[in-house]
Amino acid sequence: MKPLQSILTVLFIALFSNTVSAQFGNGGFNNGYGNNNGGNRRMNSSMDQNRTQEKPKEIPVEVTVAKIIERIKPELLLDELQVVALSNILNESIRTQGMLMKAETSQELKMENLKVLAEVTDRKIMELLNKDQKEKFVALNEAAKNPKKSKKKSK
Repeated sequence: MKPLQSILTVLFIALFSNTVSAQFGNGGFNNGYGNNNGGNRRMNSSMDQNRTQEKPKEIPVEVTVAKIIERIKPELLLDELQVVALSNILNESIRTQGMLMKAETSQELKMENLKVLAEVTDRKIMELLNKDQKEKFVALNEAAKNPKKSKKKSK
């Protein structure tokens, strides 16, 4: 029992002394609280990590397009050729939308450009659809623009 107790005591002292010296920097003298050499670098690197973690990850355009197609395909009864063509149109539109959002212009100009882009995209999509699909597409767009009204109707 005595050797085990002495080994544990030695380990405890070794770990405790290492922790105390770590608080004062390298070796504990002349690098501690009064000197900014060591502490700020560690603090800045952790702050940089926090900044990068705060940025939301961008969702790839292909994932967004796949979700849109998945949602509208059964409702519009799209065939495979229409799915491919719509995917290409939506890919181009979403990429352009991203560029417009990142452009350094006024908020009003961005909104106007996005509105024009949406109209052009809708026009391209309408060219691919037959008469029944066009009616359903218009209804889907209206439901997307006014989500509160469509929820009240479903209740």
